Amino acid sequence: MPMPSYCLPSTRAGHPSQLARPPLLARGLAAAALALALGLALSAAAPTAAQAQDLPGKGITVQPLQSSLAEETFQTLLVNRGLERLGYTVQPIREIEYATAHVAIANGDATFMANHWDPLQADFYKNAGGDAKLWRKGFYSSNAVQGYLIDRKTAEAHHITRIDQLKDPKIAALFDTNGDGRADMTGCTPGWGCEGVIEHQLTAFGLRGTVTHVQGSYAALMAETIERFKQGQPILYYTWTPYWVSSVLRPGEDVVWLQVPHSALPGDQSGIDTQLPNGKNYGFIPNHQRIVANRQFIEANPAAARLFELMRLPVADINAQNLAMRDGQNQPSDVQRHADGWIRAHQRTFDGWIQQALAAAR
Repeated sequence: MPMPSYCLPSTRAGHPSQLARPPLLARGLAAAALALALGLALSAAAPTAAQAQDLPGKGITVQPLQSSLAEETFQTLLVNRGLERLGYTVQPIREIEYATAHVAIANGDATFMANHWDPLQADFYKNAGGDAKLWRKGFYSSNAVQGYLIDRKTAEAHHITRIDQLKDPKIAALFDTNGDGRADMTGCTPGWGCEGVIEHQLTAFGLRGTVTHVQGSYAALMAETIERFKQGQPILYYTWTPYWVSSVLRPGEDVVWLQVPHSALPGDQSGIDTQLPNGKNYGFIPNHQRIVANRQFIEANPAAARLFELMRLPVADINAQNLAMRDGQNQPSDVQRHADGWIRAHQRTFDGWIQQALAAAR
């Protein structure tokens, strides 16, 4: 039968990472895109009459938070759908940057966020009160990777494999976009947490005099970076997975990862070895995205706690959805459709989470 008009576009090579070979991840992206598409044709399971009469969240309102990164909405909506199935009244998502979000949740001004990066945002968690005020259990999405990349053409022409080679003014000047002789690196939006690591490493690797960390709207900056690449110009940027960038600028084909000379992380992460089992070191350790919630809410709501603990979302599925947004399916109605489609494509799994959450409330 023909594919429905609302299906997600097929993907080429996915997000190659240090933890997954490109062909495997590419297949995961394609499967995720197909699952999202086909899921929209399936019917959602409704709660039973008994559940409808005695849902643990009845009369309780929750407030979800997320950052200004629009691609986080998909993950947050999936959690919202689960809470709604448990009877909770879910308020519209409020956007607030990570550090402030942790404080708001700790203080009870909000209920949860679905995109806490562990250990990248360990300091945010600790500074907001840690386990005394916040709660996290389980791993919503695992093995997110981050690092620095340059275009493959420039890497091969000048034999660039490590970020600290940009200490050489001649190498740095290759990535100069404004004529000041310094490399311009598309970096991390202030308040996300990754900017702290980048700033720390610029000092640790002796790059302050030759590299400028360009910050602002990440999506806008990456659009400019991609346009420069299309024009055949050298590019230098930071990115992470899951995100759509590595489906457009494909590691190993269009761009290459740069290694770091040694591990160097700030704050509570200081001393952590970022070298991977394969011997490569990209400066960041693999992160887990976790659901962080207000501890008082969790203690009073075992059903929600169990749901948060159980939920799992593959990186490849996030990549596929994020790429669909980048390719034009980025309206609120599109993202709602993606979330509902994912649930329907994974109905048995989703219903299993709900049943276990209901059991925890009994």
